[in-house]
Amino acid sequence: MCVTIENLPAAAGGSDENLLRRAGRLAGWAARTGLTIGKRLPVPGLELAGEGLRQVERQVLTGLRRRLDEVDDPYVVALSAAGAEHTPNGDGELVPAREPLRAAMRELLDRSVGFGREQAREYLYATVLRQLTPDEARIVAVLATGSAFPVIDVTERGFGGGRTVLRNASTVGKAAGVTLDDEVPGYLTRLAGFGLVELDGESSELESQYEILATEDVVRSAVHSARRARLVRRTVRLSRFGVRFWAACDPGEWTRVL
Repeated sequence: MCVTIENLPAAAGGSDENLLRRAGRLAGWAARTGLTIGKRLPVPGLELAGEGLRQVERQVLTGLRRRLDEVDDPYVVALSAAGAEHTPNGDGELVPAREPLRAAMRELLDRSVGFGREQAREYLYATVLRQLTPDEARIVAVLATGSAFPVIDVTERGFGGGRTVLRNASTVGKAAGVTLDDEVPGYLTRLAGFGLVELDGESSELESQYEILATEDVVRSAVHSARRARLVRRTVRLSRFGVRFWAACDPGEWTRVL
């Protein structure tokens, strides 16, 4: 007997609604990643529909891992190729035939020739995704809800604005439940560098949250180490690029645990 992932029957002790919801999510994952799944999946009996769905899940996840693995660092690819090809130098010694940096650029240029818009976009998102830490992924997931969070920079008063003692302290780390809360300023700096978040001016709607943030140890320590400290209030939210990135990478219901 065969069942379709669009119309999986309920397993013993299961729910039609839950199975259909899971099947729908799997279809969405497959569509977003270009993964092809057979329209029909053989399942020996209605009571094994749950196992059939798990088979589809494993197929989807295996495909996703494979697609991420295909987005290799071009420098690593070029370095491996360069290391595999040797040529003798003037002293008769074997040396790499290609310079890794030049070969890496050639690798990227070669890939660009055959890339369509969807391939280029997927490569971009996957390259960013592979650089995120788990804590940073949690921050992106929280910001993807549409919420904005307070950010405080600690600077020194002086001609030209003075030096910045602390940049991008924020309560978004606690909201996301990050493991390394003291690294949140660095996380936000990296996320801004990836273009996933944007830092705007002060928001009057976050007044009470700015006051709470100003009492946190990382901010107070920076204030004590500065001469004539000044607190600069800003706001962090997901950027337009971050919104598109999240739409492509959204893992679904898992984010409800955040």
